[in-house]
Amino acid sequence: MNAGAITSSELLAAVASRELVGKNTVFAGIGLPTLAVSLAQRTVAPDIEIVYESGVCGAHPTHLPETIADSVLITGSEAVLSMPALFGYVLQGGRIDVGFLGAAQIDRWGNLNSSVIGDWHAPKVRLPGSGGAMEVMANSREVFVVMRRHDPRSLVAELDFCTSPGPDRALRDGIRPRGAGVTRVITDLGILARDGAGEELRLVATHPGVTVEQVRAATGWDLAVADELTTVEPPTEAELRLLREDVDPDRVYLR
Repeated sequence: MNAGAITSSELLAAVASRELVGKNTVFAGIGLPTLAVSLAQRTVAPDIEIVYESGVCGAHPTHLPETIADSVLITGSEAVLSMPALFGYVLQGGRIDVGFLGAAQIDRWGNLNSSVIGDWHAPKVRLPGSGGAMEVMANSREVFVVMRRHDPRSLVAELDFCTSPGPDRALRDGIRPRGAGVTRVITDLGILARDGAGEELRLVATHPGVTVEQVRAATGWDLAVADELTTVEPPTEAELRLLREDVDPDRVYLR
């Protein structure tokens, strides 16, 4: 195995999977979140329960699903719930430790945009929209976000559209969410973190060879830096082997 040629997807999946140590239940989005959670099941969180927006709880797929409605999620799962049960009992009932999401844009407070790039009435790009992300944001104990690109177009001073408001923005509008909102953002430059409402995201770790100046230049706001900045451990040979040979041998999400 050529462990030296590590792709961005492998890097993000390996680093994100480690953040799930000690977590019990995760609401996983399709794509990199699914890749990271599947790796975590084989490494740091073997007993973690995966919940999908299609109503599948405790999924044990034989291979990676391509959509939330992929039949591979059903076989061997612990339960398949109706939408009212999933959102009313599981999500709004506060039974999700971590909501694992992706987004096109994120701001310093952890608000997410997955709807449009540009003006709402004449967008440059129209995106899939919320799906269940808004409910995941509001009701999970905390939310992790994986961003393929760390640049000023993705980490922005102001969202083009707010699809999923974090607790700070929701509280401003008189709504008190259950959870802490976004607490971790994993990018190809490092890790941003915050504890919850009232705090901005700050840089807490960089990947090997990445400088603070690089990260700040690639961020659309004046990014704060933690007093004790750490360096992320790169993916191990064992993590890479699991990703390439066990988790995603067909390269559904690895690229």
